[in-house]
Amino acid sequence: MAQPVLSLEIPRPILLALKVPKKQWAEYLRQTLAVEFYREGKLSLGKAREFAGLSNKWEMIQLLNERNVDLNYSAYDSIADLETLNKLLP
Repeated sequence: MAQPVLSLEIPRPILLALKVPKKQWAEYLRQTLAVEFYREGKLSLGKAREFAGLSNKWEMIQLLNERNVDLNYSAYDSIADLETLNKLLP
């Protein structure tokens, strides 16, 4: 099944004002959207990581930290992580 494609026109002066190298525009914008969707509660940490194109959740946590976004991590999340670790570690 083909991935949906969204085309977005951004005026060149706006892109230049970002002070991000041209080669990094797409990555920067994708990561910025992922961070904002996470901040708004629209995406989970895992889905935001996937959207941002990062390889693991720790990279996403680092990106959130760099952008001063609090991690939405509940007691339930910590219990789930501990259960996962107990399954993975002998």
